[in-house]
Amino acid sequence: MNFEHTEDRRMLADTLNRFIAEQAGTEHRNRIAYGPEGFSADLYRRLAELGTIGALFVEADGGFGGAGFDVSVVFESLGRGLVAEPLLGALMVGRAVAAAGSAAQKEAVLAPLMAGGAVAALAHDEPGGHYEATRATTTARRAEGGWVIDGAKGVVLCGDAADWLLVSARTAGGTFGAEGISLFLVPGDAAGVTRQGHGRIDGGRTAELVFRNVAVGADALLGAEGEGAVLLERAMGWGVLALCAEAVGAMDVAKQHTLEYLRTRKQFGVPIGSFQALQHRMADLLLEVEQARSAVINAAAAIDGADRIAREKALSAAKYSIGRIGTLVAEESIQMHGGIGMTWELPLAHYAKRLVMIDHQLGDEDHHLARYIALGQLQ
Repeated sequence: MNFEHTEDRRMLADTLNRFIAEQAGTEHRNRIAYGPEGFSADLYRRLAELGTIGALFVEADGGFGGAGFDVSVVFESLGRGLVAEPLLGALMVGRAVAAAGSAAQKEAVLAPLMAGGAVAALAHDEPGGHYEATRATTTARRAEGGWVIDGAKGVVLCGDAADWLLVSARTAGGTFGAEGISLFLVPGDAAGVTRQGHGRIDGGRTAELVFRNVAVGADALLGAEGEGAVLLERAMGWGVLALCAEAVGAMDVAKQHTLEYLRTRKQFGVPIGSFQALQHRMADLLLEVEQARSAVINAAAAIDGADRIAREKALSAAKYSIGRIGTLVAEESIQMHGGIGMTWELPLAHYAKRLVMIDHQLGDEDHHLARYIALGQLQ
């Protein structure tokens, strides 16, 4: 297998890395990410103008990329700059609409997303849940001219600012069954939707959503009624790949900062990087980061394949690896910096927080290890 990116992907990565470094440095990023909005609409639009969002979609849907490696290139660059703008929601919701949306739904959602003029959020996790892909207590019942949705969703990324919410709701079956889950495109400002936003510890915002008699038209249903579980799995799979690639980008920066610190910080008149114990710890860390990178490459190669089990196993293996290694990188980098590694002013502290929190998005390492084992039993 050739692990080198195409020239177009290398150019995209170079452009993104340079733009983010120049226009969204650490201080600027923190001011935005920890601010009341959690992201910059202007920066989001400018990223879209560079083709960042378009690279996440295939040409038939108005994009110019859309393969697994296109997604990994984009999100690795975003991870290097700790970009808090809502591209993850654009990817997951956009891919679901592209896969199952009607012509009208695609026209309403995809073009504004790729232009950076709309924010989308996946509203699936619920209070009391634990990463279950087929858990849904939110309900949707048929009503005259459409549907009525009732329920609650928790920790919805950028949910308080989203123009479009992709909501999972049960139209049949029990709480945990895959059959009977339907997906609905709901305007963020729809009557009956209550949104309570709050800041994340690593920057950006999430929201708790409550749906009370939210009436939507028949055209809000995405795909076939009761068959949303498969579509949801695919959308979340793209999200898992994106998060894993983002983590690799963040790991690279944390690694570079730690290496630089070991070379410059002196104790007893010599750089602390000359101490054998720290050299061994750093060598182990470098090997682990490369293991994480290999897992992401494997997931990016598998996500376009037709074999569901192989695809989902590769994604869960990557997310498990990222969860374990990301936490290790965060802990080791801070420990080798000493007390300064915990300070707000040092960028490393923010990379460490982001790496730890990535593990808790779309399933932590324990969840994906169990999922990997369960998928293996199906082969």
